[in-house]
Amino acid sequence: MRHAADWTRKSTVSYYLEPMRQEDVPDVSRVERECFTNPWPQSAYRRELRNPANNHYLVLRHHIDHPTSRGGRSEGRGPLALLPFVRKPESTTATTDPIIGFAGMWVLFDEAHITTIGVLPQYRGKGLGELLLVEMFEEAIRRGAEWLTLEVRVSNEAAQALYRKYGFTRQGLRRRYYSDNGEDAYIMWSPSLRTPEFNERFDRLRTALRERLRDDLAPAGKPPSNEVAS
Repeated sequence: MRHAADWTRKSTVSYYLEPMRQEDVPDVSRVERECFTNPWPQSAYRRELRNPANNHYLVLRHHIDHPTSRGGRSEGRGPLALLPFVRKPESTTATTDPIIGFAGMWVLFDEAHITTIGVLPQYRGKGLGELLLVEMFEEAIRRGAEWLTLEVRVSNEAAQALYRKYGFTRQGLRRRYYSDNGEDAYIMWSPSLRTPEFNERFDRLRTALRERLRDDLAPAGKPPSNEVAS
């Protein structure tokens, strides 16, 4: 058995989710401009954030914990450094950790509509867009929605593949939906979020994603996932 003390002096990379706040809007807007050619105006986000009963918006932050010569951990964010994978800090203390992604949706009665998901290009391919999608599912379920829907560019095959992985199917087409180039959008709908079949599939996919994030973000020298860190 290897112990956590064997690797605490390594730098630890973490990604974590927080509710989007009004003060995050300028950074979210900056990230969105790097992700999309038709970003929302900042006023749209500020308007959305004033109605949390019907909206859910998150930011994804990147944190690197640099060990110090005292005790092997940096000071400041406390328990964040102990978790080299995703967490939602309870603290409301302001952070300088950069925003690298965001997501949002509307919720009305039994339908939830994903309005946006974005991750900076240099952070793609790490499962972080999938993480944001999983959180949208979880919040939709928490709020009692039965269906999740979204629009996606017809040319965005990578996003469509991710959505199909979680059971979305194409149910319609919006002609010239995107104002930047007049591209069409597929309308995609999830299966019912209330069926045992969906919940079994979702639990399996969510578990696999968490294991991927944990293993990918573990610092050098960390015990493999099948060993106990005491």
